[in-house]
Amino acid sequence: MIFGALEAGGTKMVCALGREDGTILEQVSIPTTTPKETIPLVVKYFRGKEIGALGIGSFGPVDVNQSSDTYGHILDTPKTAWKYFDLVGSIQKELSIPIGLDTDVNGSCLGEMTFGNSKGLDSVIYITIGTGVGVGASINGKLLHGMLHPEAGHILLKKHPKDTFDGNCPYHGTCLEGMASGPAIEKRWGKKAVELKDNDIVWEIEAYYIAQALMNYILTLAPRRIILGGGVMHQMQLFPLIRKEVERLLNGYLNTKEIKDMDHYIIPASLNDNQGIMGCIQLAKIALDEVK
Repeated sequence: MIFGALEAGGTKMVCALGREDGTILEQVSIPTTTPKETIPLVVKYFRGKEIGALGIGSFGPVDVNQSSDTYGHILDTPKTAWKYFDLVGSIQKELSIPIGLDTDVNGSCLGEMTFGNSKGLDSVIYITIGTGVGVGASINGKLLHGMLHPEAGHILLKKHPKDTFDGNCPYHGTCLEGMASGPAIEKRWGKKAVELKDNDIVWEIEAYYIAQALMNYILTLAPRRIILGGGVMHQMQLFPLIRKEVERLLNGYLNTKEIKDMDHYIIPASLNDNQGIMGCIQLAKIALDEVK
């Protein structure tokens, strides 16, 4: 059985074919412009490929509630051309196959839990820190949804004593995305993260913010593992700084076996940046299983 995978991002749509074991057979990238331009190209790629189902991991906010009248629609996105667009319905109409949908970051979480470094764990958080900050979570083996889906990249933070930056988020200023995303780093320091690798204060401040967020997630959701991905987290020097700061913030309050083994608790993504596509393959498999 061949499955289709669509990682629908704000700048590009990655379309791929894969097998049930997560093997990616091929993939292409299509620029995300407007629905009128982009969706026909996505449909053209998948048409005739004889896929059994399609999994979509989408930028958000997106309606993931299957009982909702607007299920599968992009919601109040800053990408105005996509606001209220029926993403799932428009593709379903053309391909007539089962479609599984979740957020892009929930898809990445699922990819790691199915094929990557968190196989066998039922409660995992995946955080991507790049152009924005997204948080996906699986609790008791199910991807977390409620009123909507997690938007935990926008939790508010206490500012670092040495940081005069007022934040880059137009909605919340000093939220995690506003303080720790790639654009926030560039706006604060005037250089991209990759150009600041040897500047210790940059990463001290970055770790301070990420660790604050992780402490909140740990105390709220009690994950068995936390995975950090995205472009900013390619700066591997961040991991020991974050682990140390999380320990400092927790201040001995928790003493679980996971917290005592931080090197295996707060970890990098493991699937060579393919966790999103591999998660979409699994979403497709789940969608097919549901209609059988």
